[in-house]
Amino acid sequence: MANKITTSSLGYPRIGRNREWKKLLEAYWGGKISEEVFRTEMAGLQLQHLKTQQEAGITLIPVNDFTFYDHVLDTAAMFGIIPPRYGYDGGEVSLDLYFAMARGNTGATACEMTKWFNTNYHYIVPEIGDQPPRLTANKPLAAYRFAKEQAGIEGKPVITGLYTFLKLSKGFPAADIRLVAERFLPVYVQLLQELQQEGVAWVQIDEPAVVTGLTTEDITLLESIYSRIAAEVPGLKLLLQTYFEAAEPLEALLNLPVQGIGLDFVHDGGANLESIRRLGWPEDKWLFAGIIDGRNIWRSDADAKLELVSQLSTHVPASRLILQPSCSLLHVPVSVQGEDRLKSTVKNALAFADEKLAEMSLIAAAAGDEQDSYAAALAESREALAIFRTLPERGRQDVAEQVRALQQLPDSRSLPYAERLKVQREKWQLPLLPTTTIGSFPQTAEVRQARLKWRKGVWNQERYDGFVRQQIADAIAFQEELGLDVLVHGEFERTDMVEFFGEKLAGYLFTKGGWVQSYGSRCVKPPVIYADVAFIEPMTVKESVYAQSLTKLPVKGMLTGPVTILNWSFVRDDLSREAVAKQIALALRHEVQALEQAGIEMIQVDEPAIREGLPLKAEDHEQYLNWAVRSFRIATNPVKATTQIHTHMCYSDFNDMIGSISAMDADVISIETSRSHGELIVSFEEQEYDKGIGLGVYDIHSPRVPNVKEMTVSIERALRVLDAEQFWINPDCGLKTRGWEETGAALRNMVQAAEIIRKEARL
Repeated sequence: MANKITTSSLGYPRIGRNREWKKLLEAYWGGKISEEVFRTEMAGLQLQHLKTQQEAGITLIPVNDFTFYDHVLDTAAMFGIIPPRYGYDGGEVSLDLYFAMARGNTGATACEMTKWFNTNYHYIVPEIGDQPPRLTANKPLAAYRFAKEQAGIEGKPVITGLYTFLKLSKGFPAADIRLVAERFLPVYVQLLQELQQEGVAWVQIDEPAVVTGLTTEDITLLESIYSRIAAEVPGLKLLLQTYFEAAEPLEALLNLPVQGIGLDFVHDGGANLESIRRLGWPEDKWLFAGIIDGRNIWRSDADAKLELVSQLSTHVPASRLILQPSCSLLHVPVSVQGEDRLKSTVKNALAFADEKLAEMSLIAAAAGDEQDSYAAALAESREALAIFRTLPERGRQDVAEQVRALQQLPDSRSLPYAERLKVQREKWQLPLLPTTTIGSFPQTAEVRQARLKWRKGVWNQERYDGFVRQQIADAIAFQEELGLDVLVHGEFERTDMVEFFGEKLAGYLFTKGGWVQSYGSRCVKPPVIYADVAFIEPMTVKESVYAQSLTKLPVKGMLTGPVTILNWSFVRDDLSREAVAKQIALALRHEVQALEQAGIEMIQVDEPAIREGLPLKAEDHEQYLNWAVRSFRIATNPVKATTQIHTHMCYSDFNDMIGSISAMDADVISIETSRSHGELIVSFEEQEYDKGIGLGVYDIHSPRVPNVKEMTVSIERALRVLDAEQFWINPDCGLKTRGWEETGAALRNMVQAAEIIRKEARL
């Protein structure tokens, strides 16, 4: 009988089954616990995660995947890459300095935050200046020692690879990356040498940036990095780990002096297996095969996975084949165990992090031994998927007919933008540089408690509706007092900008504990698209109409766009993402029409995640952008020419898709620029944009309140490249996570800055 194939994991969710990680962070930030208590409690959570993987039978357990905020920020702090504005003078980075880089403080703005490749996880962007890299603390070594001492685990330290770290950083010309790498290599070597001296066997070096496409210069850089490391630390087994896409050209990686290559066999479109068939597999390397989907929550088809392992085994001997998830399990919830509200037909088709570890062990055992030993477990998995796949709501004929009818729907507004602009100016009579917000206002403890009482039945619908109406009325009065020009109702009835709509659409289900980390302590509970999506009844009309009845100023109707709903949900895996996006767009089209018919003629359809879904390979961009833009237009194009369509996008590099943003044909778009310190404005210096635009003038993700002068400077810079007639003034995102005091202070400063620019005519 053959032995069980070795298993590995790339990373485990940080947040804890009950979001203990989030609660500890916020308790520390709020001054409720000391640093000593914070560190002790975090260590306990870290140990629990290690033991969970150990008990699941995982052979190579990752260490150093645990963090207090973000793994890229960890790397920057570990190498002393601290922007000068924080006043860092060397030595180990304190906890408060570490958090200041992520959140800002009274004296310095936070570092930029952006999406981790094409996921909804956000990382802190390193700012590499002239500071010399130095090893301030060997965090991977400390994590290895902790696992060994506390759990008897010979862990596999995980570090962000130098190539990926530099590709994700800012502060130096791209052409200088080779020179910057030379500065960092001695520090990377020192870190790895200390691991080698400790007796570490494997080190996982995460290099996801290689899947975005390698130029000849990139390959040369990788060769120089890994040749130096291999020469300096010959006693370590180096695993170069890729994920999220195919690693191409694979031969470039196979030629590197590393002992293992980690490949994603889930999100690669079959390219990695095809490359192995074409190239073969080197006799001196291990293949770490990512066969379990680390980004979605569906149970694996065990038969298909066993067939994949069988195909890989024809090229790689079992002794050098290691099975693992496709990426870190950071991107999925912790456990299905507590989901007692779901029907068994659906629950049995789900697999969160803990279940994926169990799947991994089952497939490794069944592939290594005679499958008869695991026949019962395989049969149970097979039956659960068969029942789920045949649910009638997953094949609705009415939805299929509506999608087919799309070909007959117009693909554009009734008038081109230039003509719409004229009639909209006449209708709305807004001042120059109109001020507004992105949509949400603070979700206080009182709001959350009221919603909880309603959900638990303590409050009836009438009482809850009355509470929400009072919150809306207060928000309208608050905005009028501030002097804003275009108002919002505040979204007090909404838990989350995607979950709210999912609860009101057919085809969705909701978990009780399906939380994942988005950024810092911010956790989201993505809804699950398990069946065909369809409109049921109006979702936002009641609150929008009530808000508008309270004021003569325009109030925007607020919707989440189809592509963001898609990208921020866990999506069924039996249809293409394009097909699901069209279903969502058709449902939102009904809502847009319902708002307009109810007299709401300024409608914001937010698409903050449209850039997030962009494929990692440049050759796939056009196809994605075409159907993403088409989905937005399906949702928004039936309105009158006088109805003004807004949209919002945040925390992404839009330089390469300004044309597609324009093609969405929204009348006004708001885009984040404050956290990136206005760098997006360069896009408008290089490319013409002819529609209304608001470049967020302050960062809402930081508790810091910027002063009037800072906002004035931000506005003035934008007006150097944008026509004042098209410019709007707003924060860079919604204000849900902020408190009322700081919200009021920041918005007052924003309105005052707009008034200064108008009065002084700096145009």
